[in-house]
Amino acid sequence: MRVLLIKTSSLGDVIHTLPALTDAARAIPGIRFDWVVEEGFVELPSWHPAVDKVIPVAIRRWRKNLWQTHKSGEWKLFKQRVRERHYDLVIDAQGLLKSAWLTRYVKAPVAGLDPKSVREPMASRFYDRRLAVSRNQHAVERLRQLFALALGYDLPASLGDYGLDHSQLFTGPALRPFVMFLHGTTWDTKFWPEAYWRELAERLGLAGIDVRLPWGNQAEQARAYRIATGLNNVHVLPKLNLAGVAKVLASAKACVAVDTGLGHLAAALDVPTLSLFGPTNPGLTGAYGKGQVHLASDFACAPCLQKKCTYQPTPDDLVKFNIKREWPLCFTRVNPERVAGRLSALLLAEDLR
Repeated sequence: MRVLLIKTSSLGDVIHTLPALTDAARAIPGIRFDWVVEEGFVELPSWHPAVDKVIPVAIRRWRKNLWQTHKSGEWKLFKQRVRERHYDLVIDAQGLLKSAWLTRYVKAPVAGLDPKSVREPMASRFYDRRLAVSRNQHAVERLRQLFALALGYDLPASLGDYGLDHSQLFTGPALRPFVMFLHGTTWDTKFWPEAYWRELAERLGLAGIDVRLPWGNQAEQARAYRIATGLNNVHVLPKLNLAGVAKVLASAKACVAVDTGLGHLAAALDVPTLSLFGPTNPGLTGAYGKGQVHLASDFACAPCLQKKCTYQPTPDDLVKFNIKREWPLCFTRVNPERVAGRLSALLLAEDLR
């Protein structure tokens, strides 16, 4: 059986899909997947042994210049690639109009979520089979249920298995133990304060543990160097692609992450990770897997789910906190002292394994 999977973005969403592929491969011997994914994540699907062909798209870039997309032939090439093979089924695991539109170019039945389950109800009009999956559960479990219903097997009761081929990524243990700080994210409100990262790095230095800082753009690079300044145990990594970051992650003793796609990658690689949540809720989209610990703020307005902080500090807040160094204030409930304590427990548990 051959299935075309459409799950284009984001990094965390792509990673959340992997356990469903593992379930399907175990339930249906010989099943193979081709995967349509955004060009920035094209490396990741190939790490799963059930995936044969990865078909890149660039919807974000294409929409910005439709004429150039047509002229370059990229759109024509995409249509050719999804028509090269016969598919028994197409699964739209994205649930958006943009992903549903891509299914029009494949001559095969299409399965997806029904209007009450999908993120954009109009998308379900493109599906031949509309499947009901409860929204009140973690994204990984939703996708596992979608695949089980679409492909007709019983969903395993066990924790989902990302199923990645670690031999492609693991390069051996590091000479010195290190913790990876995954400090980059998208929303302004999800950034853990730089002063907190620095204090945590200092605490790890006293324990003889190194820290490594990845970065993906100039702003993240500048932040990494500010955190590392004057700290001998902190090392800023060179610019790495996704596979390069994954190889470093696979050797880490543990990670500390904000709500970010790389935190989900750490979980997929079975790296013990402490994830920090201020404005967002880990219940539905937190890091999923073994050795994953979530620290969520219980500040008055958290989780607000807002990209911009609108909280107005009280006079008491102005006395207790340094607004410039500790913003947003929801993270004062997830401060370095608390994080260091939980991280120590996580590291100890890893040593005892």
